Amino acid sequence: MANGIFVFLTGLVFGSFANVIILRLNTGESLIFRGSRCFFCGRKLKWFLLVPVLSFLVLRGKCAACGAKISWQYPLVELSSAFLFLFICLFGQNGQHGVLTIILSVVFFWLLLVISAYDFRHKIIPDSLAYSAIAVSVFFRIFDFGLSHIFTALGLFLFFAFLWLVSSGRWMGFGDAKLAFAIGLFLGWPAGLVALFVSFWLGAAVGVVYLFWSKSGSLKAQIPFAPFLSLGGLTAFLWGDFLISWYVSLL
Repeated sequence: MANGIFVFLTGLVFGSFANVIILRLNTGESLIFRGSRCFFCGRKLKWFLLVPVLSFLVLRGKCAACGAKISWQYPLVELSSAFLFLFICLFGQNGQHGVLTIILSVVFFWLLLVISAYDFRHKIIPDSLAYSAIAVSVFFRIFDFGLSHIFTALGLFLFFAFLWLVSSGRWMGFGDAKLAFAIGLFLGWPAGLVALFVSFWLGAAVGVVYLFWSKSGSLKAQIPFAPFLSLGGLTAFLWGDFLISWYVSLL
């Protein structure tokens, strides 16, 4: 119980830092050395106003100085990070891996969370984040590197790169291809294929819901695919074996 609470709180803290990255990356602002401030009035926030989730609830989603609304992105990313940490530590590969493997898994999927939120907000995946995810996946597989991992990564990369090429970037971004490479290398075969199928099923489901609720009845809005790829990768990592067994049983 105590370990779970510690992991959850650690995830909240990393979620807070994830918000800093999402808002400041590629803006020229320091990710570490500049304190947080209100984007509307510019007032520097005191430390007790920076408690993940709690500060948002206490302030009722408004700046204490000027009353401007605070984006729901902050608590949602923080809570997502906390539950991500908790789920991976509790259910990651059924506890069969050691501490280092679990830590690398947490770091990898935390990066995928940052990438997903950044893509959702800015409609682009920065190279720095994509290459960081690839670097973590390489380090994750450094002692368990097989051809299946390389072929899976290349296969996913080429598939998404092909979609990017033939659609001139309208269907997919090239950043999605880099992210798919990282996920494929991290998961290997056949979990990488599970991630691919789950991501497209999730994307299709969200697309149908969007079409249903959209007044125009058309899918003109640019829907980022990184969140679906990341959720597909996480699903394959946590429950890939179960999904494969379930699918085989249907044949």
